Amino acid sequence: MLKDVEAVGRKNEVREVADGYARNFLIPNGLAKQATESVVKQAEIEKEAIAKKAEADLKTFEEQASLLDGQEFEIPAKIGENGKLFAAVTAAKVAKALKDRGFDVKRTQIRLDDPIKEVGEYDDILVEFPHGLEAKIKVIVVEEIKE
Repeated sequence: MLKDVEAVGRKNEVREVADGYARNFLIPNGLAKQATESVVKQAEIEKEAIAKKAEADLKTFEEQASLLDGQEFEIPAKIGENGKLFAAVTAAKVAKALKDRGFDVKRTQIRLDDPIKEVGEYDDILVEFPHGLEAKIKVIVVEEIKE
């Protein structure tokens, strides 16, 4: 298989299908090749490379999660007279604070139940990584110092 095909197989798998289906649909549409000895060997080599990359990625994400777990991040915010924030602290602002400290985290990885709308400490914020890894961080929202 050159690409994933629902109910048939995934990329780099060797599957047995009906001759007509292969000849008339899979091969002409670039979804599969005939499984010759060299094609099968190449598919196995690619599967091994993908597995090694996934293993390296897992190790990288484990390291990132362990470095990030338990960290505290202070986020300054403008505050109105009533003590409320002018603008809520969102996952994007948390991600920016993490990036400023050298962590490569996207806003979609930050799990906030609701945007933060008040000054205070929030220690139940999860950062999700691929492979089901998570890190728990503490965000401290403080009043921005006016100059």
